[in-house]
Amino acid sequence: MTPSFAYLFERFPSFTQTFCYREVAEMVRQAGAMRVYSIRYPSDLPADCPAGLAARVEYLPKPADLAREMTSSRMLGRYPWSVVWRIRRWRKRPGKGRLLEAAWLGPKLKEAGVRHIHTHFAGIGARTAWWIKRFYGIPFSFTGHANDMFCETDSPVSLHELVGAAEFVVAVSDFSRDWLCRHCPGQEGKIHRVYNGMDLDTIPDAARPAGPPTVVSVGRSIEKKGFADLIAACAILRDQGLDFRCEIIGGGPLDASLAEQVGLLGLEGIVNLTGPLPQEEVRRRLGRGTLFVLACATEADGGMDTLPTVIAEAMAARLPVISTRLAAIPEMVDHGVTGLLVGERQPAELARAMAEVLRDPLLASRFGDAGHKLARERFSSMRTVAQLRGLIEGKAPCE
Repeated sequence: MTPSFAYLFERFPSFTQTFCYREVAEMVRQAGAMRVYSIRYPSDLPADCPAGLAARVEYLPKPADLAREMTSSRMLGRYPWSVVWRIRRWRKRPGKGRLLEAAWLGPKLKEAGVRHIHTHFAGIGARTAWWIKRFYGIPFSFTGHANDMFCETDSPVSLHELVGAAEFVVAVSDFSRDWLCRHCPGQEGKIHRVYNGMDLDTIPDAARPAGPPTVVSVGRSIEKKGFADLIAACAILRDQGLDFRCEIIGGGPLDASLAEQVGLLGLEGIVNLTGPLPQEEVRRRLGRGTLFVLACATEADGGMDTLPTVIAEAMAARLPVISTRLAAIPEMVDHGVTGLLVGERQPAELARAMAEVLRDPLLASRFGDAGHKLARERFSSMRTVAQLRGLIEGKAPCE
């Protein structure tokens, strides 16, 4: 059978959105090869994305080329007058790119027999899908994640309008689902929780090598990852005489300030800012770690991590986890069972929790085993993709 639905992404495949291409790869395995469209070309192709999957992505024209094509006189002979009229009436209002993308892509979808679109994030992809439905009647659904929902936007198509027009909406946690239900009253019946999944079989158990224990943290160097708080906590542990090492894996706009903080606190040789690493190397370092820490924090504009995938990866590697009581993290880290939770932006509290685990190997082992079990029960991509597939095929059965 051939799937009658397609994926639409703003940018695919992307190194910073590993959960997306893992989901698509598992969906292809379960349902067959569906079409995958991307509005933009990725600038950070992931090394571990299956070559066959990346090769089948169909990209829209570059924005300048698309604008030239979709605003020329040739439009009248190629697209419905209602579409041409709407684009011309829009003039220079914000979000015109979404109309152009929808007008261009809609006929391609119809020609390919696509009867449903699924996209990730309540952003460019979802708003393009919203216009495709309005122009051509092809229904859509989307998975909302974090800042794409929680942060205000000046887009002419609001989050409430997206939810109202979608066939269904996926939230990646109970926290996100409850938030959406509160902000979109009357839409509760179409909002479903499906966790981000992962291929747990590719994650090795932690090896516990000899030497000082190693704290591992992974993510982009941005405010909501809380790396400054982790570095401050490491200084407290160093001053208490604890022998340990800390690896912070990832890169981003705060690289320079974090490196300066490490230097000012005299943590060279203890805290290692590795920069970004290939996914295979990240998993290898998780496998030789002792403790995983992600000190998530709320950003000034309200942005936050909802359900950091890397926490589930660390749990799958049997690492005890310490994080903060933020958003859906308590759905991942069961305090006192799979790890410990602390308040956000509380380096002293974070240091106490880290010391408790680092000084008690039996406690660390118990947390690690319980986390491994929870990860397999809750975050296996085989299970989560089957849930999403059921929702999509309820709207667009395979042919």
